[in-house]
Amino acid sequence: MDFEYKNIVVAVDGSEASEKAFKKSLDIVKRNNARLILAHVVDSRTFATAEAYDRTLAERAEDYAKELLDQYEESASKAGITNLTRCVEYGSPKVKIAKDIAVRYGADLIICGATGMSTVERFLIGSVSESITRYASCDVLVVR
Repeated sequence: MDFEYKNIVVAVDGSEASEKAFKKSLDIVKRNNARLILAHVVDSRTFATAEAYDRTLAERAEDYAKELLDQYEESASKAGITNLTRCVEYGSPKVKIAKDIAVRYGADLIICGATGMSTVERFLIGSVSESITRYASCDVLVVR
């Protein structure tokens, strides 16, 4: 019996690792004739304190998210992907991707990039990809 993925979430943040994950997702989406959900989470915790000094941080983060998803959507369109959904969330990427976005869109696969953190950093704060793998209720592909 063949298994096909129908709803594939790819987590993008503009990093080199997420670019590799995105490129891998294009092949998998085409092969499975699936819907691609482009997901970007604005980590609002990073600018919550600093926003007291610079009120434009949230606005700039939102503009960046829109521009980023525009670029990925254009690349997906050029690759022949027509069934695409965009998703921008605010909060912790560790929580939002696996527990909120994947559930909302009925994802059966999440694709994310591996992080470049050192062992010490992973021990202290943990990686997003590790958290997604731990808490997702569907398959997860971590692209190196």
